[in-house]
Amino acid sequence: MQRYTRSIAEIWHHWEAHARQALHPMAFTRFDDHQRVFAKLTSLDREQWAAAYSEAARPFEREARAAEARGDLAAAGPLYLHAYGLYRMARYPAPNSPGKLAAYRKSQEMYLLGARSFPFSVERVEMSFRGRAGEGTHAVGYLMRPKEAGRLPLVIAWGGIDSFKEDRSEVARPLIAAGLSVLLIDMPGTGDAPLAGSTDAERLWDSVLDWCAMRSEIDAQRIAVWGGSTGGYWAAKIAHTHRERLAAAVCHGGCAHYAFTPDWIEKAQHGSYMFELAETLACAFGGESFEYWLDHSPALSLLKQGVLDRPCAPLLLVNGIEDSIFPIEDMYLLLQHGDVKAARFYPTGHMGYTPETMPTIVRWLAERLRA
Repeated sequence: MQRYTRSIAEIWHHWEAHARQALHPMAFTRFDDHQRVFAKLTSLDREQWAAAYSEAARPFEREARAAEARGDLAAAGPLYLHAYGLYRMARYPAPNSPGKLAAYRKSQEMYLLGARSFPFSVERVEMSFRGRAGEGTHAVGYLMRPKEAGRLPLVIAWGGIDSFKEDRSEVARPLIAAGLSVLLIDMPGTGDAPLAGSTDAERLWDSVLDWCAMRSEIDAQRIAVWGGSTGGYWAAKIAHTHRERLAAAVCHGGCAHYAFTPDWIEKAQHGSYMFELAETLACAFGGESFEYWLDHSPALSLLKQGVLDRPCAPLLLVNGIEDSIFPIEDMYLLLQHGDVKAARFYPTGHMGYTPETMPTIVRWLAERLRA
C-alpha cells in the first residue's frame, strides 16, 4: 500500500469554502488570510507550512497587544482570537515538527488571552495524572461556566487528532447556553494530554473524573462526555469502561473497528481529509508514520478488545452516512452490540454536520443531565 499525497492546489480547492465561511479548521480567521498563505506555499513541508501561517498570525498578535496596552480590551479580544486561529493553522493538523510545536504553544497563549472576552468564565486547570514511567504528571483542561453560577452538571468534551481543547469553543458555547458547565480537555496523544493513545489510554479519565469529584461547583453525579471525530472512539470506549461514573456519552463521528483495517485505511487516503490522515492518527497513538498506523491500529479495535458487549452508559451515536474519514459501519457495529443506544445519522459527510446536528446533541445531553 502506498501513501497518497494531495497537491497544494487540491487542498486549496477543497478548503476555499471553509476559508470563506471560517469553518473548521479556519475558525476566527478571514478568507484573505488563507488566500495569501496558499499563494506563497511551494510545498506541504511541515516547517514551511508552520512558518507561512505563523507569519500571517504575527500582525494580529501585535495589534492585539497594542490594543491591550492602550486599555482597549474590547478590540484586543477578537484580535487575539484571530491570531490564535492562524497559529492554530500553523500547527495544523498536528504539532509534529519543531515549527508546528512552537506555533501550537503560541496558539494556546493567544487563545487564553482572547478567551477573556468570552461571555462566560474560563479557568485553566491542571489535573493530577497517575501515569507510568515516561508519561506526564498532569492533564490540562479549561473549565468553562456561566458567570456567577452555582453547582452545575458537567460535560467533559474533547476533539480528535487535529482539534485540541482550544478548538472546541463551538461545543462549549451552546452547552453553557443550555445551563451546563464544560471541561475541555485533550484526548490521549494530542495537545497537553499526559499520555499517548494506546489500547488502555482510557486511564486518562480516571484522573479527570477524580478531579471533577473534588470540585464543589461540579455535580459529580451528573457528568457526561462528548468526543468528536477520533475523540468519539474514546467516548464510545469510556461509555463502557467508566459507565458507573457517567450520566451520558456522545460518540460524534467516531470509530470503533472497521476504521483500523487496511482496506479502510487505503480508502480513507482518498477521502475528505486533506493531508497526512494516517500520519496524524499515528501521531496521536505513539508513532509518526503511515506504516506505523497501518501496523498498529488493528489492536485498537473495540470489537477485538471485547469492549462492545459490556454494559454501557447512555450513549448517543452521531455521524454522516457519507463519512469518508471513518466508516459509518463502525456506528452500525456499535448499535449491534451491547446495550441499546440512541443514534442520529445524517445524509452528509464526516461528523454529520447540518444545522440541526449540534442542537440535537446539546438537547440530548441537557435532557439527561437535568434528569
